[in-house]
Amino acid sequence: MKVTLRSALGMLAAPLPILALAVAPAHAAVAPQAVHGDLLPQVAHATQTGTVADSTAIPVTLSLKVRDQAGLDAFVKAVADPKSPQYKHYLTVAQFRQRFGASAATVGKVTGYLRSQGLKVGKVSANGLTVEATGTAKQVQRAFGTKLATFRQGAHRFFANTAEPVLPAGVAAAVADIAGLNNYATYHHNSVGKAQPQAVSHAVTGLTPTKARSAYNVTSAISSGYNGSGVTVGLLEFSAFKQSNITTYDNYFSLSPSTPTVRSAGGGTTDLSGEDEVELDIEVVQALAPKAAVKVYEAPNSDAGEVAVYAALVSDDVPVVSISWGIYEAGETASNRSALNTDFQEAAAQGQSVFAASGDSGSDDAGNGGTSVDFPASDPYVTGTGGTTLTLTSSGAWSKETAWSSGGGGVSSYFATPSYQSSVNSGSYRAVPDVAADANPSSGWAIYTQGAWYEFGGTSAAAPNWAAFAAIYDSEANAVGASTFGYANSTIYNLAQSSAYSTAFHDVKSGSNGAYSAGTGYDKVTGWGSYNGAGFLSAELG
Repeated sequence: MKVTLRSALGMLAAPLPILALAVAPAHAAVAPQAVHGDLLPQVAHATQTGTVADSTAIPVTLSLKVRDQAGLDAFVKAVADPKSPQYKHYLTVAQFRQRFGASAATVGKVTGYLRSQGLKVGKVSANGLTVEATGTAKQVQRAFGTKLATFRQGAHRFFANTAEPVLPAGVAAAVADIAGLNNYATYHHNSVGKAQPQAVSHAVTGLTPTKARSAYNVTSAISSGYNGSGVTVGLLEFSAFKQSNITTYDNYFSLSPSTPTVRSAGGGTTDLSGEDEVELDIEVVQALAPKAAVKVYEAPNSDAGEVAVYAALVSDDVPVVSISWGIYEAGETASNRSALNTDFQEAAAQGQSVFAASGDSGSDDAGNGGTSVDFPASDPYVTGTGGTTLTLTSSGAWSKETAWSSGGGGVSSYFATPSYQSSVNSGSYRAVPDVAADANPSSGWAIYTQGAWYEFGGTSAAAPNWAAFAAIYDSEANAVGASTFGYANSTIYNLAQSSAYSTAFHDVKSGSNGAYSAGTGYDKVTGWGSYNGAGFLSAELG
């Protein structure tokens, strides 16, 4: 997967003075401090072509620092440990905010400063850790003490801040990241599709709901009423979709799910350029968990939109989340990765199951000839989903899976090996993915989008597949009074390293994604493999 760059903005404004002359009198006596890590490394290798026009609207999203980071680390470790009395005793959003969110006084200090600089303050997330605001380029430059310039890097055009932003000391102490100061990269979905002839029934090829349920052994669970009922699956999207395509899919396969709802974050979006991804995600979830409520979280395709939408997902405490959009790790600023890691850590503390596609560029996610992995799949609090090629028996049951050659996987360059992975990863950095599912478009899903039938693959078909299974799991857990799937890596790694591994998972032992090969047990191409639904449910829920 490669990212493309959005067009740069205008080039009219003159350089502005740094913060010392711009702050409100109440802050003027306090020496400003930098927000470290909030400068694109790519700026150093690009040619400056101008400055951003003063009147350009710049939306920003500020991430605030966690109160008691050590306490949060300890809580997540305990809640994921089966030997701990806190195992799977998760927090609500209100409890998280009370223990770890920024205080009301801190939020007030930050929002007060933004208003003093002329910015319009928008939503403050329910967890007290994210603040949205909008201003002109002139106001944003003054508020954050940096210049916004336009750049050229080869054929790419983008704007970015030329230095780390600075804030009055009391405000800077509370701020972890300021998203929106650059538009270097957009986030791409990890899906691959091929068009099929339409209009006649035999032209629909690929995994149907019936075939997918049989392949991953959830037919019996669904027939027993464990079909996602009572569970909400949140889909992170940087594109809108057309309900008419979803309705056509549901009618064709005689499904009767509830209509997906939309939750806008960071201003939402009306862009339809990624509608195929959104409709793929919805249709996969409805195929496997037809009674789950699907909530589509739509945001602008920008780093400010990205931060806002993750804040919305954790603040809403959606039990199951599927993410099919990502970027190579170095495409994020250091402060942005850190801020989003806090959101994912909150998700773990709240028992949210978060699945993210691992990318469709094999072991070279950045496309620069080396080895690299996709974010957010590489985050240790996210379950990275890799890709396989699925083969069925003549009766439609699972026959085998091999590693899909384009499935993302490898080793993170930024995140240390988490404790749950230490027994299968002797390296210093986290390995990706954690699990896998069908992603080869040649064995992919029958999807209706953009007015036609397609056969879709990509690891962004694997993420909603696992999310749908988590919804099935949760509906059964709720019915029998057991703990829900919760923090997914805790559940997955504990089960995978038990005697039930061979019955709960399909171990993928062959194939490669370039630099890495699949093998027995855990590997950096398919993780622990795909799920064997009935075996997994029986091992965990009886």
